[in-house]
Amino acid sequence: MPGAESHYVHRTAWLRAAVLGANDGIISTASLIMGVAAAAGGRSEILTAAVAGWAAGAMSMAAGEYVSVSSQADSEAADLARERRALREQPSKEKSELAHIYEDRGVQPTLARQVADQLMAKDALAAHARDELGLSEGAEPKPIQAAFTSALAFSIGAALPTLAAFLAPPGAIVKAVPAAALVFLLALGALGAWAGGAPMMKPALRVGFWGALAMAVTAGIGALIGKAV
Repeated sequence: MPGAESHYVHRTAWLRAAVLGANDGIISTASLIMGVAAAAGGRSEILTAAVAGWAAGAMSMAAGEYVSVSSQADSEAADLARERRALREQPSKEKSELAHIYEDRGVQPTLARQVADQLMAKDALAAHARDELGLSEGAEPKPIQAAFTSALAFSIGAALPTLAAFLAPPGAIVKAVPAAALVFLLALGALGAWAGGAPMMKPALRVGFWGALAMAVTAGIGALIGKAV
């Protein structure tokens, strides 16, 4: 519609999976590299650990997202089945229930009843799914898409600190990887906010802070273990 404002809520599902996957890929791989490097690991050990963590993390993210989103899809399907049965067995009660929902939102009782009548005449299940259950059309859970997006995003995120470790001089890996990872995290936070139509500064700083904390803790543990063994 000409002149209508832009909204980005339809991007929520894939954007969440992509940002979470990339963020996890950067932080977990950079932290793993830091831990191995702090334990006096050589370049070969560092890169082996990074690639192994990359593969394991990508598969874990894919499996986790698939199971999680599949569970959500199962729950929504069960709710729709119950609603379909209620509409078949008690249509009058369901119509009154829908009208009360509109009244609670500020619609006059007579008009609310008319709206419920018209919407249920067109598609009763869709009306109840949207206004009673809060299920938006076009926002159905997509397990395969979520799994693929998370695995791909994790792989991209993990590749960045791995590349930094590969390119950095042997003695500079401990400094180069966290510095590069922090830059990547700040950029990821800003990019995610931009894609969602939100201000970029706060998300970028939030992602950067928690990423830096994770890497610092992992590097400290790696250093302690390296001295102990």
